[in-house]
Amino acid sequence: MKWLRQRKAFSASKSEGTAVFKVPKHIAIIMDGNGRWAQLRNEPRIQGHHEGAKRVDEIVTECAELGVKFLTLYTFSTENWNRPKSEVNLLMRLLVQNLKMMDKKLVKNGIKLETQGTLERLPEFVRKELNRVMKLTDTPTPKMILSLALSYGGRQEILDAAKKLFSDVQDKKLSLDELTEETFRNYLYHPYFPDPDLLIRTGGDSRVSNFLLWQVAYSEILVRQEFWPEFTASCLIESIDQFNQRERRFGKTSAQVQSESAATEIELV
Repeated sequence: MKWLRQRKAFSASKSEGTAVFKVPKHIAIIMDGNGRWAQLRNEPRIQGHHEGAKRVDEIVTECAELGVKFLTLYTFSTENWNRPKSEVNLLMRLLVQNLKMMDKKLVKNGIKLETQGTLERLPEFVRKELNRVMKLTDTPTPKMILSLALSYGGRQEILDAAKKLFSDVQDKKLSLDELTEETFRNYLYHPYFPDPDLLIRTGGDSRVSNFLLWQVAYSEILVRQEFWPEFTASCLIESIDQFNQRERRFGKTSAQVQSESAATEIELV
């Protein structure tokens, strides 16, 4: 199995201190293509969502095993409320079903569940199940934190942050002179999450679809042609390998980055 060979090679190199690639601290994924995957097989769209749920379990587990510390999955967007009501209802029930199936595995693997978005729009039975699993997986030292972006929109997150910030200014808890990028970050849904190092989108479309608009300013973006039900652990490792082939400059020149990298290696020696 190609995936198993990749895993063994990575684990061996990491244990020997010669890892051929660095695992991103935070990976964000736009899980796109469930419906199209099903339609190509003349199956109902919901079947694509069922298959996609299997990939969630696989990718969450693999990320934790590889050493990813934060994983954010774009599970249901604010725009998804515009889909047919019957499909939305099925998605909500499928989400609860999958939470009931994954809860013990999350605990076993030391994965803490969190959520972000306009959660008040979710049905009560969904919020109840989310709260149950979040309480069950709550630990001060998780191996990885999994965030489900539910009823989430990047513009809405920024708007909500601006409203809270304005309220604090009005209440004189904050002055405009104190406002910086880091101050604003404190008003986002998950201010303690680092920005994603890698943003993966499945399904072949090259857009961010209102996902983590503030946070992905300098994320490496990788578009995969596989539909989400086809995105396996092997695809994940390939994506991380491609991530490591990119040079992250953050506005600097390539020469500056290489010089700083060489200086860091000398210090380590």
